[in-house]
Amino acid sequence: MLIQRTYTDVPEEFHGCVLAIGNFDGVHRGHQAVISAMQEKAGELGKTAGVLTFEPHSREFFAPDAPAFRLTTLETRAAHLNWLGVDIMAALKFDAELSQKSAEKFVQDVLVGGFNVSHVVVGYDFIFGHKRQGTTVILTELGKKYGFGVSVIEPVGEQTLIFSSTAIRESLTNGDPLTAASMLGHWWEVEGEVIKGDQRGRTIGFPTANIPITHYHQPKLGVYAVRVGLTADDGTTSWVPGVANYGKRPTFDKKDLILEVHLFDFDGDLYGQHIRVAFVDFIRPELKFSGIEELEAQISEDAILGAAILAKPEMRQDKYADKKILKR
Repeated sequence: MLIQRTYTDVPEEFHGCVLAIGNFDGVHRGHQAVISAMQEKAGELGKTAGVLTFEPHSREFFAPDAPAFRLTTLETRAAHLNWLGVDIMAALKFDAELSQKSAEKFVQDVLVGGFNVSHVVVGYDFIFGHKRQGTTVILTELGKKYGFGVSVIEPVGEQTLIFSSTAIRESLTNGDPLTAASMLGHWWEVEGEVIKGDQRGRTIGFPTANIPITHYHQPKLGVYAVRVGLTADDGTTSWVPGVANYGKRPTFDKKDLILEVHLFDFDGDLYGQHIRVAFVDFIRPELKFSGIEELEAQISEDAILGAAILAKPEMRQDKYADKKILKR
């Protein structure tokens, strides 16, 4: 998959593409329905299948000091879109210039002038343009005016639940990554660079890779069964089972939030490396222990339970057999 960061200097082979447009935070099953419809239309027309998204998220641009809410980074979105078979990901910089474009100006400059789209696919709640004045109705009218087709995809869900980024965040806040995964269609994951911590874990037989995840939506504090994605030089990712504690480490009177990940049967050095951590299931809330011995005993139990959870066939990770991602 090729990643395009601007709507200018678009490669000739992508002119006339079919684009799915949206933020796609989480790339959940509702998003996947939009992407699938885009791919089907691209196949019908014999065109390149692309996704147009924005980085940073518009909410971050307009409210930079608001609490973190992201479900995915640009890199994680790219990995999921690549797995879904998307040809091109256009991740446009959302800045003052782009935010000031009217709905029609966005269509003129980006969709027509930049990509010369043949068709666009959006979700039912898609809003665009300055002051969010562009709706799916306006987009359809502009498509007729400028010569491209528009498809609007209806909500996707089960029973009374509509798959949405908001519902997924609520599940994570409640310590329910399984429900979040059912809406996402994949495990929720975070990523970051491994930093040096207190190095206390290795002294009790449970070394950890520590990563700060303050730029993500905050899940419930506690211990999780996880899988850790380690990316090789060729861009492929291998997944290692483990357990992780997300919290403030009250046993040691710490206050900062950190994700501490213990990998099963792994003896490598991860300092400075960029890793992915997929949250599979919640084991227990974060607790304060009387001392090291009590903590060590509990971690041993957590590891046993985590290994049992990850051994279940329905908890497999083989869907994340990533391929190399190309960037422009």
